[in-house]
Amino acid sequence: MPAGGSNSQKGNGTVKMHKKGGVTKVHYKGKGGEKSSDHPEDFIVFVDSADELREWKKDSTKPLVEVVNSFDVFVTGKHGNQGEMNRASKGQLEAEFGTSRDDDVMKIILQQGNIIEGDSKEAGGNRNVANSGGSVRD
Repeated sequence: MPAGGSNSQKGNGTVKMHKKGGVTKVHYKGKGGEKSSDHPEDFIVFVDSADELREWKKDSTKPLVEVVNSFDVFVTGKHGNQGEMNRASKGQLEAEFGTSRDDDVMKIILQQGNIIEGDSKEAGGNRNVANSGGSVRD
């Protein structure tokens, strides 16, 4: 882990750990294409905390900058919320959300996605945050 408590997602952005030592993300399962062979893409956004997100959902006048960790949207190569994360391209965002405008995409993901807290009690022990988005445990 780099100095300062930050974790890098394969060089595509920096995700800061929140005070509890974990990472909170929102997972949005895409709808996929029109062909039956098209599998939906998985989109990930990192937020400062699940509590902040819940507050924003109750009062969406709260600025997004106070909720999201960064305005980067990641995709996992159709591997759920655990795959290798790369920044979503404008084409991927346009195809799924009908726009590549950061604010619009963020609002959809935050409103419709599932919250995943990295410091929750999950099986599997230690996680490599840089690869999986989970939390590092001692």
